[in-house]
Amino acid sequence: MLLIFEQFLNGLQIGLLLFLLAAGLTLVFGIMDMVNLAHGSLYMMGAYFAAVFTEWTGSFFLGAALALPAGALLGIAVEMIALRTLYTRDHLDQVLATFGLILFFNELARLMFGAGGMTIQTPDWLQGQILILPGLPYPSYRFLIILVGLLCAAFLYVLVQRTRLGMLIRAGASNREMVGALGINIKQLFTLVFGLGSALAALAGLMAGPVTTVQIGMGDNILILALVVIVIGGIGSLPGAFIAALAIGIIDTMGRAFLPNILGSFLSPSEASTLATALSSMLIYILMAAVLVLRPAGLFPAPGR
Repeated sequence: MLLIFEQFLNGLQIGLLLFLLAAGLTLVFGIMDMVNLAHGSLYMMGAYFAAVFTEWTGSFFLGAALALPAGALLGIAVEMIALRTLYTRDHLDQVLATFGLILFFNELARLMFGAGGMTIQTPDWLQGQILILPGLPYPSYRFLIILVGLLCAAFLYVLVQRTRLGMLIRAGASNREMVGALGINIKQLFTLVFGLGSALAALAGLMAGPVTTVQIGMGDNILILALVVIVIGGIGSLPGAFIAALAIGIIDTMGRAFLPNILGSFLSPSEASTLATALSSMLIYILMAAVLVLRPAGLFPAPGR
């Protein structure tokens, strides 16, 4: 039972990390109708910023505090310089342009930080374990990721559902022309939303940095998972992205942890291991296919979609 709960926490941690990335992408999709494949590159740059600032300051938290605004400012610069002219273009043009940005950021990272990977050092007290339940210690840093993910989800809920800015974001997602006609500077709103989405991507990158190597292209693979989250949850839906991210994290983790033993009960060990690895990689895509068949707009489609 403790093993199941531990794997559940691991799945929760992966799911919340995915949510941090998918939430920014959802905001950009939802209000701006902008297909931004370069969101994974902002995740990568956030991790690099955190690694560099942590090295400069000698403090993980100071490094994180500097990396967040740096990620937001980078996103704002990208939106103002490269993406603002793409709002009126079709999605294919946006995909091609933002794919070019992926290549640009990969080369930029190579020039700025070198081809080798970087690591982010956390304080000693985050490298230990805390006792979640009697007999169940859990890595402190992974528990911090869970806390940060839940706090960000609560922050986004309050921001979008309880504030005037959130009201404008929801109104802009439904009818941007009407919001503009009411005297709201829609360009500034778009830039602000893009900056917030970029800060969330940077937060996901800096939180992932200490548990993986900060390296060129690290945002490419996780971007695919973030897109799967958005498809399952519903484009433009933050609650949908939250539920879908948790579901994907938990299903993926549980599959990788328990499928080998389940299949091993009626297959040879080698066959069970091979089949379990293949099935574990396919589970989230099987889930996405099932959702698309039963609910083509996603589990919780945003109003007006």
